[in-house]
Amino acid sequence: MANSLRGEVLNLYRNLLYLGREYPKGADYFRSRLKAAFLKNKDVKDPEKIKQLIARGEFVIKELEALYFLRKYRALKQRYYSDDKK
Repeated sequence: MANSLRGEVLNLYRNLLYLGREYPKGADYFRSRLKAAFLKNKDVKDPEKIKQLIARGEFVIKELEALYFLRKYRALKQRYYSDDKK
């Protein structure tokens, strides 16, 4: 069971690292914060606590995806619609 959780944690780390490339404050900022968050919880042994942390990480993935979609939407909106308030 520990190996399956280890695989999930590594997969979560890889996914977050991939998503962090487009982070607004920069990839280096995101990478350092991500590493610190994972190192803070490296001594957790309880499988239930690990599952909770994985669920929290998956929530962060969803939030990052929403942030990126919103940013792309705003860029497209600015490109195709003029500002009528002027």
